[in-house]
Amino acid sequence: MTTYEQDAKTLELPWPFTGREDELELVRRSLAAGRPGIVVTGPVGCGKTRLITEAVRGTDCARVTGTPETRGLRFAAFAHLLPDTVSLHRAVHLLSGVRLLVVDDAHLLDEASAALVHQLAVHGRTRLAVAATDGVPAPGAVARLWTGELLPRLTLEPLPRQDAAQLLAAAGLEPLTMGRLHRMCQGDLRLLRDLLGALRQSGGLARVPGGDEWAWRGPVPVTESVRDRLAPALERPDGDERETLDRLAFAEPLPLALDELDLDVLERLEANGLIEVDDEGSVTLAHPLHGPALRATAGRLRARRLARTPDRCGPALEAEQASLERGLALQDVRAVPTPVGDWLLSEGLPVPARYAVVRARYARLRGELREAAAWAREGLRAAPDDADCGTELDLIAGQLGEMTAGGVWAAAARGDLDSALAGIAGDDVFAHYDAVRLGAPERAAGRLPGDGVFGQHADALARGDGPALDRVAEALEGRGFLLFAAEAHAQAVRAHRDPRAARLSRTRAVALARRCQGARTPALSGLVLGELTARQRQIVTLAAAGLSNRQIAERLTLSVRTVGNHLYSAYTRLGASDRGALPWLTDLPEAEPA
Repeated sequence: MTTYEQDAKTLELPWPFTGREDELELVRRSLAAGRPGIVVTGPVGCGKTRLITEAVRGTDCARVTGTPETRGLRFAAFAHLLPDTVSLHRAVHLLSGVRLLVVDDAHLLDEASAALVHQLAVHGRTRLAVAATDGVPAPGAVARLWTGELLPRLTLEPLPRQDAAQLLAAAGLEPLTMGRLHRMCQGDLRLLRDLLGALRQSGGLARVPGGDEWAWRGPVPVTESVRDRLAPALERPDGDERETLDRLAFAEPLPLALDELDLDVLERLEANGLIEVDDEGSVTLAHPLHGPALRATAGRLRARRLARTPDRCGPALEAEQASLERGLALQDVRAVPTPVGDWLLSEGLPVPARYAVVRARYARLRGELREAAAWAREGLRAAPDDADCGTELDLIAGQLGEMTAGGVWAAAARGDLDSALAGIAGDDVFAHYDAVRLGAPERAAGRLPGDGVFGQHADALARGDGPALDRVAEALEGRGFLLFAAEAHAQAVRAHRDPRAARLSRTRAVALARRCQGARTPALSGLVLGELTARQRQIVTLAAAGLSNRQIAERLTLSVRTVGNHLYSAYTRLGASDRGALPWLTDLPEAEPA
């Protein structure tokens, strides 16, 4: 079993506002003078309140909140703004001077408060920022805010994985732990924060050997938020239903077959959204948190009776590895389910090196570089002398811009493209494709299938055909090659004759590169700084040179807070987490103006 060094040091849990740039701008525009406001809806924990709070930061506003305990009390949400006894008409009059009203948890408002919010929207003198949870009953007056087209509605999706990863990276977590937390929380930021806090308090996070990141292996801490999410499964009054849920939990990572379970019980559980049955008749729990949480809450004797041993998963792990290898052979690395490997990792069990190296390669080709490195290190913990895992780490390090690594990409990171190209060898199609990625398609001539996407990339680059490079990038993205797609769009920037097309290619390249976990390859050179304002570029350059915020402020005659705000905005745009990611950017030549 992999062991991690325990450390009593308190971890910081920074929760800066992350992602949602387009949504934030939309909310701000909707709350500008002369606008009626906006309703933001979405699932529990997706960040509705935080989005509105960020949008109204620094403005004068009144706030009200619905609560389940006060739904039967008249004007309960407005108790701090209104007299004890007041009519609806009088309440509207008293609040007519409020220019901006923030209404949180509007689905929990009492009927009188909901009617008041609706009337304020009708009268139009008060701008409204309303947050409500999807999928739960809401007062009719609240629902009519958007169904009656009084206010525009923004439906907020769960925070995307790359944005959640940015938050978790700030907490110092290693990539595989970030992936595990995201799978369990499904974008629920409240649950994510609760779980991470519980892990910190309980000592569930431990230092990765030889690094400064934190890893989580082992059971789920059963916090209040976990119990809330688990309530539909834990509180089954029917003993057969609870027994079935426990059997499914302890069967993970493998499903159970329909014929192993009571069909009547399964129908009830399926109707309640607690299980899923696929086309092949395999039954699994519907939510990825339920299995680990049910195992964590089971008694010792129940766990002993139901638990399966890791050796029973051997054939399934081999099938999972074979599925990944087929994708590599077909040059298609779209995401596929990998429950067995993920389960071994989360349980802290050894991951075979032969499996870990395939996971590492698959993740690397998807552009998930830091996750790929973590899988390669897992393989080396099981087999310290495994050459394939070591080779993967070198390839990943070079594409992260680490010049201390060996091989083709380390030479590319040093700017020595001639040595990098000279080092390309072997019959592997991905090795020949490296020449295209490095900007030398002629070196791959005749070595890539002409009808395949890699061959099409080489042809488009050799012809300097910007539109064709963009089409290739879209095809690469469709196959899961996000880093390759970013590089193809970046090459298109230089090939386009139309400045508007070049700007669009740059935008697409940067958006994809941000999802590639710090990739720093020659094709991406000069793209990112072009996304910053002139002042941000100036501050980033000084920060990369080692100046502190105060030193930068003194040099540019700015306040320290202004410098900090510019740096935070630059980090967001660059996909960086701190100063450590900046120096490589300032060393790269900027792309020609588009």
